[in-house]
Amino acid sequence: MRFVLASASPARLSVLRSAGVDPLVKVSGVDEDAVTASLTDPAPAELVTALAQAKAEAVARELEEPDAVVVGCDSMLLKADGEIVGKPGTPEVAAKRWTQNAGTSAELLTGHAIIVVRGGEIADRAADHLSTTVRFGSPSEAEVDAYVATGEPLHVAGGFTLEGFGGWFVEGVDGDPSSVLGISLPLTRKLLSNLGLSITDLWNRPSTTS
Repeated sequence: MRFVLASASPARLSVLRSAGVDPLVKVSGVDEDAVTASLTDPAPAELVTALAQAKAEAVARELEEPDAVVVGCDSMLLKADGEIVGKPGTPEVAAKRWTQNAGTSAELLTGHAIIVVRGGEIADRAADHLSTTVRFGSPSEAEVDAYVATGEPLHVAGGFTLEGFGGWFVEGVDGDPSSVLGISLPLTRKLLSNLGLSITDLWNRPSTTS
């Protein structure tokens, strides 16, 4: 059975490869704005889970692999004021968010969806979400400008990373760090278990830890 990652995220791919899974990568092409608009006043956790499900469903329905596990993920940052935000998209928005987040904590919500394909047909599904607290540092204005200029924060949920330039400005994480990287290994394992599958059966090479 093939492990399929319904995401173009390099961080998610890196996490999986380091954990012994070399997935087939298939990008869903889902219109996230359309999915969001189709929901009626969703709670933040419901929103990220629905987006993850939409991505997994889209890939599963176009998959050529007859037997596969398709994993979809979506992450958004729930700020202390209740606002939920995704990718900044522009340098101006990224800089503004870092100015607002400096010295505060926020919850990174990551929705996970797994679809099992057997004999070319969707056979089973499971979905859930995880919340992890991120404690932001207080970078100077010059540091924020330099970070935004790298382009990194524009295209990641919440406008930050742990594994890249952004890691210099994150004081700590309370919860599952792999979730902050985009895919929670513990939650993925639990969802697979709920579907009668073992993650160890999907390992296809040794861990690449150094």
